[in-house]
Amino acid sequence: MRAGVRLPILISAGRESIPQSQRRGEDFMATSTESVFESLSNELAAAVARVAGAVVTVHARRRFPSAGVVWRKGVVVTANHTVRREEETTVTLPGGGDVSAALAGRDPSTDLAVLKVKESDAALPEFADAAALKAGNLALALGRVDGVPRASLVAIGLVGGPSRTWYGGEIDRLIRLDRDLHPTLSGGPLVDARGRVLGINTSGLSRALGLTIPASTVNRVVDALLQKGYIARGYLGLGLHSIEIPQSLRVRQSESKLDSSGQSCLIVLSAEPEGPAAKAGVQVGDLLMALDGKAVEDPGDVQNSLGTERVGKTITASINRGGVAREISITVGERPRG
Repeated sequence: MRAGVRLPILISAGRESIPQSQRRGEDFMATSTESVFESLSNELAAAVARVAGAVVTVHARRRFPSAGVVWRKGVVVTANHTVRREEETTVTLPGGGDVSAALAGRDPSTDLAVLKVKESDAALPEFADAAALKAGNLALALGRVDGVPRASLVAIGLVGGPSRTWYGGEIDRLIRLDRDLHPTLSGGPLVDARGRVLGINTSGLSRALGLTIPASTVNRVVDALLQKGYIARGYLGLGLHSIEIPQSLRVRQSESKLDSSGQSCLIVLSAEPEGPAAKAGVQVGDLLMALDGKAVEDPGDVQNSLGTERVGKTITASINRGGVAREISITVGERPRG
């Protein structure tokens, strides 16, 4: 052995044979990991406790109850697909005890239902803007079973911009979770690490994974349902089909002020005699090129232009009739219910 070279002392077999400096490092890492895990665990439990006072159980279907949130005083929001009956619906409050609930309205297109209950001492939640969410963020899906909170840790699997559901509902932000939801968690809140409600969870708008309806969308739907009991949908009273724009019309369109990026337009196949478009002068055979200067290529583009806020307002339809361009002002009607 060369002078001046000192080897680590090996005390005995097993862990004691590991150099002391390495053992100290392992002990530090173990302690640090335990500390981080314990801290995270405590923070998540605290987040559940902060919002649990606003989470209720909704009994409106057979077999499984669902979750709900006391969104406002005397107002509970839940997932529409879990409300299978409109009478004899009850809600189990956070403090215990069941109260009867009356259906104020439902919107299948966003899978939201609003229940009116007798005002109680249930706490109102704090809300957070879902605009800050990113894919990979952790959150909690909450419910209440047998009077006690139920929580599931989820990851945000996908975040997108404004979107439309399969049923035509407008949501401000697409939030897809990384897993399906247990039936008792549908209608409950998605909660961030601070215990703030980001939106309402539902398994009724996707075949596989859970979705969250952002709080901003929920507020808009709640306002409409409390006012009318249903969501007003705009309509023009037209039967439309997508066709390729004839070359001659495409050249003229590019010379106009219209959005000329589209390759298709819509031909009018039918027009309800008393519908808004027919009253304004739209005829069968007309080519619908744009609405308010924005090209339309698919019937869905028209639907996207007829949100609740457009009912009763004027929209400008750019059409082509026999090679002649026209602009027709149409007062958007409210789609008949039923």
